Amino acid sequence: MNSYLVPLEEARFVLRELADLDRVAQLPNAESLADAELTESILTEASRLAEGILEPLNATGDRDGARWTAEGVTVTPGFKDAYRQFIEGGWNRLSMPTEYGGQGMPMLLSAAVREIFVGANKAFCMCPGLTDAAVHALMLGADDALKAYYLPRLVSGEWAATMNLTEPQAGSDVGALRTRAVPAADGTYRVFGQKIFISFGDQDLTDNIVHLVLARVAGAPEGSRGVSLFVVPKFLPQQGWQGARNDVQCAGIEHKVGNHGSPTCTMVYGAAGEGAVGWLVGEENKGLQTMFVMMNQARFIVGMEGVALSERAYRQALAYAGERLQGRAAEGSAQPVPIIRHPDVRRMLLSMRSQTEAMRALGYVLAGALDLADGHPDPMVRQEYQDFVDLMIPIFKGWASETAVEVTRTSVQIHGGMGYVLESGASQPLRDVLIAPIYEGTTGIQANDLIARKVLRDGGASLNRWLEQVDRTQTEAAAQPALEDLASSLGEAVASVRLVAQWFAQAHRERPLDVFAAAVPFLKLAGIVAGGWLMARAALAASRLLDATDASESESFLRGKLVSARFYAAHVLPQTGALAVAAMQGSAATLDEWALKV
Repeated sequence: MNSYLVPLEEARFVLRELADLDRVAQLPNAESLADAELTESILTEASRLAEGILEPLNATGDRDGARWTAEGVTVTPGFKDAYRQFIEGGWNRLSMPTEYGGQGMPMLLSAAVREIFVGANKAFCMCPGLTDAAVHALMLGADDALKAYYLPRLVSGEWAATMNLTEPQAGSDVGALRTRAVPAADGTYRVFGQKIFISFGDQDLTDNIVHLVLARVAGAPEGSRGVSLFVVPKFLPQQGWQGARNDVQCAGIEHKVGNHGSPTCTMVYGAAGEGAVGWLVGEENKGLQTMFVMMNQARFIVGMEGVALSERAYRQALAYAGERLQGRAAEGSAQPVPIIRHPDVRRMLLSMRSQTEAMRALGYVLAGALDLADGHPDPMVRQEYQDFVDLMIPIFKGWASETAVEVTRTSVQIHGGMGYVLESGASQPLRDVLIAPIYEGTTGIQANDLIARKVLRDGGASLNRWLEQVDRTQTEAAAQPALEDLASSLGEAVASVRLVAQWFAQAHRERPLDVFAAAVPFLKLAGIVAGGWLMARAALAASRLLDATDASESESFLRGKLVSARFYAAHVLPQTGALAVAAMQGSAATLDEWALKV
């Protein structure tokens, strides 16, 4: 088992050079980013907790997992003490609202910290991560009474939260849900129904669990327009209810490929007959709008999970390749050499590293944009960043999660036969990340959202504004002889995005099925270009810093950055041409009526 090592130097570089840190640091409550010593202290302390407490429990969670009985779910041994230390350290409160006890730090910093924790132990992090998303949803949609009662307890970590959307017949089609909510005379509702795939739907980490549940009130419009959102606690409020157990039960947990330390629960509401007591969040039939705030944050978090597990897999593969003696060197050697000396192993390692660096860069840049879209004093600037966020959320979630599957699978390949042995730990990042392209909206859903809502709806305006940024980076790189090849590859890749976008604009009215058949290739194409854009920016920054007189201490890191960017340009960006062809010419075969006859 190879221990996880936090990529602190990489995190510092991306924060400082790529993620618009100076602009974010000027926002209210973003003083931590302006104070380099404070930021460094936060990242260092997070690394200590990750490497010393969370990482040793990662394999334990994979091996032992959570356990279900009729009395409830018991988490992995060691998780309760780790959760206590996590809460006592205030890590759950990092980006939560200050008015309810949070620290209110920017998303940019909390994203970097979250990557550190998820890389150490993804299953553990799902519980506080869901609570964080629920807090932001309640901040948006709940009335003052609900906020006053629930938010201080959720922010403190005393209680945890879940999101309840999926039902056996209603997965991605949320409008097909059947869970119902019946108004009661006291202003509350009685909730009846079943929800599946509820992460940490039950656990023994916290005194209470606050479920955010989508349900339908009698007479509501059909489909997603008739969905309402309710707060349904495991234990009812003391005021008037004496803290009684609510009519909500975990009927079982799933036996999954990965994430064994995170219980995935089937939740039953109202099985005892009278219904689970719930409180309406916002207005009736407007629940999906509030839940989508929680879901958008969750989609960003899933993309960062892909980054974190890719980094973990890369570190494991790099360590193994440096230790494993196998075969003679291609140029000749008297003794067997570490497999890192073999060209194809080096190719696989650089493929892992360069794509992980590209994903991280986009994640951090997106986190900074989220901060600026939310907090910049100028409404025009806020809208500019919000447009970028809206465009990039589906790209980041879809591309990063799919790429993470590729990266973590490559680690298994580098480990060879040992990668197929559970005790080596090489397969866990792959098994843990396989869910990422599925939950919080599959890759196909992200791609359809990108095409319909982000590219076609505004006539490609947001896409073109982003591509103009890429053009400027490409022009700057082309002016440096050492980066001409990178600039050339990036220019060709951008041209592919524009070509497919123009084809969409022409085809979507007459041949909409052709367009949506091309959605996933286009999403992957856009993701690769986004990664190439930021790898070019990273190369420009590394070149500038290498020219500085005080660059000697970080010379190895910076030269490695240039190698990663060159590799990405040579091996990853050229894939965009094939993806463009698949998008524009592959629909006919996909949609042929004879294709799936059995």
